[in-house]
Amino acid sequence: MDLGLTGRRALVCASSKGLGKACALALAREGADVTITGRDAATLAQAADEIRLLAPNVLVNPVAGDLATPAGRAAILAACPAPDMLVTNNGGPPSGDFRQWSREDWIAALDMNMLAPIEMIRATLDGMIERRWGRIVNITSSAVKSPIAVLGLSNGARAGLTGFVAGLAREVAAHGVTINNLLPGPHQTERMKAIAAKMAPGVRPARVGEPQDFGAVCAFLCSAHTGFINGQNWLVDGGSFPGTL
Repeated sequence: MDLGLTGRRALVCASSKGLGKACALALAREGADVTITGRDAATLAQAADEIRLLAPNVLVNPVAGDLATPAGRAAILAACPAPDMLVTNNGGPPSGDFRQWSREDWIAALDMNMLAPIEMIRATLDGMIERRWGRIVNITSSAVKSPIAVLGLSNGARAGLTGFVAGLAREVAAHGVTINNLLPGPHQTERMKAIAAKMAPGVRPARVGEPQDFGAVCAFLCSAHTGFINGQNWLVDGGSFPGTL
């Protein structure tokens, strides 16, 4: 299936590794020029080289910057001010016991996983509306739907983003812009390995996905075929969620 992304511009946040990188690669393979971001310049440059090797006919622009800071966002948006597709993503806050978290810990989590995505949406949404086409995908977590106790900081911040998006998505649908959330379950990433090590054996995931599988779902949700999918939360968890709705 041709996803209709050739020549489009994608800005994929926190994409030097893990699920963000998988999303950037999937979009590049579909013909989109991609701007990728990360805090570590060396890791980011390596990711850019890997994407160029696997998708040689598109432009890959690596931009180092911390999404949780105004300066980092400014640098990223200066490099890609008018994307057709925005994939928001960021590293998750620390896991642990909520009794040990300070107010500063909570504010940092909100900055990383709620406020930074909202700022990126605010900076790019009106341009999409003017062009009458746009796709925004927020990588949140399956913990939004099925909270994990040790991920309280993440649960709270990502749930806040989810609530915000639920309202905004309904306002922009008439302009050819969609906003959806992807909720990853366990995948083979560095963060998943760290989280699994802190979980009791009985609750560790029995099945773990590959980042490229997640990236393919992201590319489809960004495609020309998904204009009538809006304001949704897509679980990508291999069936781990034990419910019907």
